[in-house]
Amino acid sequence: MPTTPAVPQPLNVAVLCGTLSSDPVARTLPSGDVLHALEITVRVLDQPADTVPVVTATLPSGVAAGSEVLVVGRVRRRFFRAGSSTASRTEVVAERVVPTGRRAAARRVVEGIAQRLVEAG
Repeated sequence: MPTTPAVPQPLNVAVLCGTLSSDPVARTLPSGDVLHALEITVRVLDQPADTVPVVTATLPSGVAAGSEVLVVGRVRRRFFRAGSSTASRTEVVAERVVPTGRRAAARRVVEGIAQRLVEAG
């Protein structure tokens, strides 16, 4: 009897491994929550470097410009008012930011993402 292939579940996962190109910038929201804005530069083989904006609510201590980090999160495009017009920004909203030097923590994060991908089909 033929089987019907499983339909993949919707999934929005971003994984970056790169270098902080500048120091994190903390921003306090009207709610009082603090978000940290990061710029992660990723170099893949012979391709031009990509710099990806990342925001996170939690930031490991000691992370500064030049730090190598692993970022796991989701891609988001947000819209906001800029003067009299509407602007947008695409960024990664990080669930986890882990310095790559913390190998055990980085490994656990990668294993967790791999499991999510398998479960999503």
